[in-house]
Amino acid sequence: MYSKLLKDDYFWVTRNFSPSEISDEPGTVNGSISNYILNTELFIAKRIIGHKGERKRFSSSIVGIATFGIALGLAVMIVAVAIVTGFKSEISNKVIGFGSHIQVVNMDSNTSYETSPVEKDLPVMDEIRRVPEVRKIQMFAIKAGIIKTEENIQGAVLKGTGPDYDWSFINESIVEGQPIVITDSVRTDNVLLSESVASMLGLKVGDSFNMYFIQDPPRARKFIIAGIYRTSLVEFDKLYIYADIKHVQRLNNWEPTQVSGYEIMLHSIHDAATATRKIRDITAMDFTQDLSRLKVVPIQEKYSQIFDWLNLQDMNVIIIILLMVIVAGFNMISGLLILILERTNMIGILKGLGAVDASIRRIFLYQSGYLALKGLLWGNLIGLVICFLQYRFNLITLDPESYYLDTVPINFNALHVLLLNMGTLASTLLFLLIPSMIIARVSPEKSIRFN
Repeated sequence: MYSKLLKDDYFWVTRNFSPSEISDEPGTVNGSISNYILNTELFIAKRIIGHKGERKRFSSSIVGIATFGIALGLAVMIVAVAIVTGFKSEISNKVIGFGSHIQVVNMDSNTSYETSPVEKDLPVMDEIRRVPEVRKIQMFAIKAGIIKTEENIQGAVLKGTGPDYDWSFINESIVEGQPIVITDSVRTDNVLLSESVASMLGLKVGDSFNMYFIQDPPRARKFIIAGIYRTSLVEFDKLYIYADIKHVQRLNNWEPTQVSGYEIMLHSIHDAATATRKIRDITAMDFTQDLSRLKVVPIQEKYSQIFDWLNLQDMNVIIIILLMVIVAGFNMISGLLILILERTNMIGILKGLGAVDASIRRIFLYQSGYLALKGLLWGNLIGLVICFLQYRFNLITLDPESYYLDTVPINFNALHVLLLNMGTLASTLLFLLIPSMIIARVSPEKSIRFN
């Protein structure tokens, strides 16, 4: 009879064979079983994980705490990244909705709302339209004024738009009334007013109000509220009133072919730097009809304080991730030390049988890796459930005056979740290499007598 070590489902067993079952080819039984490689460390780790006994009950609480630490840390990281990326995305989209990705204005225009005009049909704009990152170009004109009712007054900026204006952002924000329709032929007195301004002035859809403009001579216009919008970006809501661009042109004594500038919408905000550089190269040598120059202003420069504040949120996420990884790492270190101390006599027996330290370390790293994966599974479940509940039901609200949003935003990104899982698992296993070195200090003759 001959013996051979074979794998039977999850276990390695020794099986006896008669001479007729052994083929002439080395290591083959009837040509069907060959070159078996026994992963001893993984086999022992599986047996330890599946073992239930007194020692299992002794260490289960410590190991459970370590696993919970990984789950909690990963859940916090997933929620933190989803909130911060969602927060940055929502605020950026709202600011861009009010001012586009890039504005092209007269070089003589300053930071005030009294602008120098440019021609509506500049030849250079045809070349800018051919820039691959550019999605849409639309004209605009602005004029500062004061809204006056019988009891209240409020400063605001009249933003004139033309038939080519992209209303998708504002129309999605309308809470009462309806959008305004602007044509080339007929001037409309209908405007869109923000909910915050309408509330302060006691106005509603269908009401009319007078707006006064300080110039020489002073002028006034009467407008009718066609719709009320709310974006929760309070500073902008209090500022802009959307109207027909022909009102601003007449107030500024401009020709129908003159506007404040152009708003350039891109396919993605990530293209802003590249598109700005290309557009500046195009307009660098171009002059308008009055020999003035054009100025290219990306939204990040126009509202630098907002985007600088958003960029600071990245540091908060980095700090949270580092803290959670450190906490999870120390939890697993303590759990591994308990596992090693609990199996000291087993380590001694394995050493006595000739096992090397590296092989024994792999046993405990396999076991710790299993616990880490278990923690990651629960961490993903907890984190994604929290994100889904907030995304679906808006359970946590915010003060729009402080955060520009009325609820905590959530941004689902599978790549972020995958990177967090991989990073947490890799860093946890690196943490475990240090305590596993204690195995080298275990003496076989003493540990076998260990109680």
